[in-house]
Amino acid sequence: MITIEINGICMDFKTAPALFSPKGLDAGTGAMLSVAEFSPGDKILDLGCGWGVVGIYAAKMVGEANVIMTDNSRIAIGVAKENAQINGVPGIRITESDGFKHIDETGFTLILSNPPYHTDFGVAKRFIEKGFNRLAIGGKMMMVTKRKVWYRNKFISIFGGVSIQEIDGYFVFIAEKRTARYANK
Repeated sequence: MITIEINGICMDFKTAPALFSPKGLDAGTGAMLSVAEFSPGDKILDLGCGWGVVGIYAAKMVGEANVIMTDNSRIAIGVAKENAQINGVPGIRITESDGFKHIDETGFTLILSNPPYHTDFGVAKRFIEKGFNRLAIGGKMMMVTKRKVWYRNKFISIFGGVSIQEIDGYFVFIAEKRTARYANK
């Protein structure tokens, strides 16, 4: 068990060696959460939830009924469900899904992701392209990576613009859906 405090909220988590950052909060995720803004009524998707810190923290801010968490790892889903129980937010919907494959909802006001970025851009590319179409007008996608140029260009090509904050060597991208135009497939 590890204990994590974010903005005064203490949470306890189980992790697993097979999951990303099993010994504690990843610095990139911490950077993203340090600038994330949550509002009552937000509909939030934690895309690639891992052991669940982002979605569980979001549920503490906006209510468990307003949060969906997804990951393509069965192990991650099992651990995230345990962690939701441990942290008193068992009503979060946690679904095994490769990206948006098993997520039918639209109208998200916030999609948060720390995608795998050490191999190729394929996963992030799908997340950005498909995420645009799942956001409500005015909804935002936040993504954190160690790389800047490719992500900046991709967000601009899909969203028309992006703000970027560099925090401790990580880049936090925040893109707002301003129109209903159709993004790439």
